[in-house]
Order: sequence, then C-alpha cells, then structure tokens
Amino acid sequence: MNATEIPIDLKELLQNEKTDFIIKAKRHEPLRKSVGGVFIGLAMCAFISMFVFAFFNELFEEEEVYFESNDSELILPGLIIFVLLSAGIYVLISGIISLFKEGGYFVGTETRLIHFRKGKTTITDWEQFTGNVKIKAKNNFGDLEYQLRTGKTESRKNGPDVFVPDIIYIAAIENVYEIERKCKIRIKENDPTPAVAVS
Repeated sequence: MNATEIPIDLKELLQNEKTDFIIKAKRHEPLRKSVGGVFIGLAMCAFISMFVFAFFNELFEEEEVYFESNDSELILPGLIIFVLLSAGIYVLISGIISLFKEGGYFVGTETRLIHFRKGKTTITDWEQFTGNVKIKAKNNFGDLEYQLRTGKTESRKNGPDVFVPDIIYIAAIENVYEIERKCKIRIKENDPTPAVAVS
C-alpha cells in the first residue's frame, strides 16, 4: 500500500519511522469467527425461545391467567429466561455486526505492530508476541491469527485453570504469506526470552 493512501493521523504517528509493511485488512475478524458468532447466537435464541413459549403458552392460547397466587414463583424463572434470551440476542447482533466490520490499517515497523481503525490506535510491541501464528489462506489472500503473551486465566470446574492468550487478527489481507514472513522476522528479533546455549 502506498503511504499516500493512509489516513493523516496514521501518517503523523509514523512520521519518519521505517515500515516493513502497511496493509488494510478488509475484515475485523476472520469470516469463520463472525459466522460462528451468528450461529451461536441463533442457537441460543432458538433454545431459549422454547422456554419462552412454554412459559407463556397459556397467554398464547388466550387463556385466563392468574399471576397473583404464584407471583414469587413466576418472577425468578421469567427473569432467568429474560437474561438468557438477552444474552443470545447480544451474541447474535455482535456476530452480525462483525460480519460487516472492517479491520482497519496494520503497520509493521522494526519494534512494533500498529493497528489503526477509525481514529483509534492500538500499538503492540513485537516482544509481546509468542510467535504462535495460524494462517488460513487461498491464492495468497487470507487471515493471520497471532497469540500474545498477555491474556487471562480461566478457571475450569473439572480441571486446572487454563491461560487464554490475547489474539490479534489480521483478517482478509492480500500477500498474506509475505506479511507473515515479515512479522516472523520482527518477532524473532524482539523475542525477550534468552537464548539457551547448547553444550
């Protein structure tokens, strides 16, 4: 991508900094992730709607309903159903929005990866990358998925806690293999872990 095509704010941020690449990602997340979110949201809504129908079945049949006698017994199930249905709708809407969300600009320099989207800038030093990457591509067009050293620990019921790393997606880009190669070089150069001497 030509430097003249990038936003003014991003130019100001870079100034005279040497860049390895400047690309514009067509998607915010890989398509499979967005589609997966839509299907999960639909499944949640469909599942909860069965409980909604069962709960309000008498109303749908236009029968006379007396809520006074069992008021306390009806409030809690109704509240739980409402919360779960809201969660399903939220996941569904998030998935649909993600389908049409553009990824913004990614710039690789000697020391950092810069992500610029709609005036918001996220800068990640190469030393924060683990080096683990997933590539999904066809005809040199595709997605890169990078694991970071940062993340969060999630507890599990029947097992030890598990660390879930933060992920950076560079999705729907041209020349995906060239970009991956350049990132790999910088990640290796900035690796904070000391080299182990082999005797």
